[in-house]
Amino acid sequence: MLSVNHLDIRYGEKHLFKDISVQVYTGNRIGLVGVNGAGKTTLLKIMAGVAATDDGVVNCAKTWTVGYLPQESNELFSELSLYEEAETAFAPLLAMQTEVAQLHEQMKGMDPHSEEFQALLIRQGELQHRLDGSDIYAIAGKIEKVLLGLGFKRDDLGKKVSAFSGGWQMRLKLAKMLLEAPSVLLLDEPTNHLDLDSLTWVEQFLKNYQGAMIIISHDRAFLDKVTELTWELSFGRIDTYKGNYSYFVKEKAERRAIEKGAYDNQQAKIRQTMRFVERFRAKATKARQAQSRVKQLEKMELIELSDDEQQIRFTFPPAPESGRDVLRIEGLSKSYDNLPVFREVELHLGRGDKVAVVGVNGAGKSTFVKILAGQIPYDTGTIRPGTGVKLSYFGQHQAAELSPQLTVLETMNLTGADMTVTRTRSLLGAFLFRGEDVEKKVAVLSGGEKSRLALAKMIAIPANVMLLDEPTNHLDMSSQEVLQEAMAQYDGTIVVVSHNRYFLDSFVNKVLEVKDGRITLYEGNVAEYLVKQEALREEAERQNEKRGNSVKSSATTADSQENRKDRKRQEAQLRQERSRLAGPWLKQLAEAEQQIETCEVRKEDLEALMADPELYKNEANWAATSKEYEDCKRRLERWYSKWETAQEKIDEIDGQLKMN
Repeated sequence: MLSVNHLDIRYGEKHLFKDISVQVYTGNRIGLVGVNGAGKTTLLKIMAGVAATDDGVVNCAKTWTVGYLPQESNELFSELSLYEEAETAFAPLLAMQTEVAQLHEQMKGMDPHSEEFQALLIRQGELQHRLDGSDIYAIAGKIEKVLLGLGFKRDDLGKKVSAFSGGWQMRLKLAKMLLEAPSVLLLDEPTNHLDLDSLTWVEQFLKNYQGAMIIISHDRAFLDKVTELTWELSFGRIDTYKGNYSYFVKEKAERRAIEKGAYDNQQAKIRQTMRFVERFRAKATKARQAQSRVKQLEKMELIELSDDEQQIRFTFPPAPESGRDVLRIEGLSKSYDNLPVFREVELHLGRGDKVAVVGVNGAGKSTFVKILAGQIPYDTGTIRPGTGVKLSYFGQHQAAELSPQLTVLETMNLTGADMTVTRTRSLLGAFLFRGEDVEKKVAVLSGGEKSRLALAKMIAIPANVMLLDEPTNHLDMSSQEVLQEAMAQYDGTIVVVSHNRYFLDSFVNKVLEVKDGRITLYEGNVAEYLVKQEALREEAERQNEKRGNSVKSSATTADSQENRKDRKRQEAQLRQERSRLAGPWLKQLAEAEQQIETCEVRKEDLEALMADPELYKNEANWAATSKEYEDCKRRLERWYSKWETAQEKIDEIDGQLKMN
């Protein structure tokens, strides 16, 4: 168990954390949500031990390990290859394996009866037992599975880490953490550098992960699929919701409605009581009753409404009039250093089309949007804008083009857009610049704040075609919802690069897939596109299986009756020989599987018990349950070791029979 006890931090007048106490148990899958600046990242750092706090505030079980993935981190200058760097996640196991080999060499030529030899033998046995109970023999397969799942290619495995960009290095750090498999994962925006395919893979991996996890993410669909509990950090307090993000949104609204009803009822009662007191206080016959009512009010526990985050809405300026055809692209091709990005693209976009551009990182999504925006040249083909088309473009680099001497408000006023002060402040508020924040100089803004300001500046300028590259990267949930709603109501054309499915699905009606040098347009939103892709993959697998079965069927038909009889006799002899040689091991394997299943069921039952706070109220019950849990884990390790030994022997016998 990992716990935070009475965490209280104040910065001047601002209370970042107000006496927070929370616990994380085995198997908990927690989404940590809240507006930007609420303290989510700080809380995660404190739980990870990266940020200092008072002694005793954070406690972690001795058997637990904690893995922390920050939102941003320093670049790796490792001279190791990608595979070798990932392999360092298993450093303790590899060190044990090396020591076993060294002990083996050291014992060669020694007197087996000497005390030194016996001591080395005991040490070697201990290490080997720990290795046999680990997954050291599956390291290579695990490394490849995780790296390929996160979007790396087989050709990348031998490349030096220093050759990869910052985004790919963040994927490598995520890969190492998943391979280390700590007891609890603390992940701060783990999806920021992932494309749609890698994001889907990470979701599935985390759904099957055995440990606990706390995740900060602004991707609502990701949280919905991975988490089962939600912590809302707001105004220094944490409220717990027993469900994923969608459950949290619904439950929070219901809680607020109940709270508001109780508050209104109490206020009505207070007003009624005060009217009675004011009316009868001066009358001798009613004075005692009036005084009694006053005392009742003094004893009443007042209900306070929770502070709600300020809700801001805005709409885009009306899109200028344009023709029905917005963009017509014919024969578009682009290459870098003779390597094609895409070839012979044919595409037509009409007024009101809202298009999501998807594809793996490096496929050319940003390149395509930059070409449409006129930011970079293309090799061949034509791009024909329609009548009256006015383009606006948002890319991450635009944050660097803001004037550092200007304030946030001055930057917006210089856009030339015809906007009132109220509308300008409302737009800035939607992008988290509120109150005195609008008077900050651009020079003192963080990278995320500059990106949000650049997006707000772009949106303020009337256009009928908006091109956006990852607009939600630095927006919290509420700001995403504001932008979402505005885009759904926008009457112009949108082309947006994003991997945030929930954000996209509320307004896009087409999906543009950039893949293997081709650009393909699909009707529908991203969810519908993913369903189509899954259907295509399943159909391809069925066709491959059908072709394989057809080949087998043809080969079988070609066999003569006599050959089939000979083969059956040989197979029967092999089965008899296998039964004779492997019989004892098959029996041990079956027994181990049965014991493992029994232990796993009991282990899950014990984990459910240990997740119940009531257990900790009785020290004797907790001690007994904890002891049984540790005994159960040790039994599992022993039976897994026996299963692996039996399986290795059976595989060895099968190999020998196959060679014979």
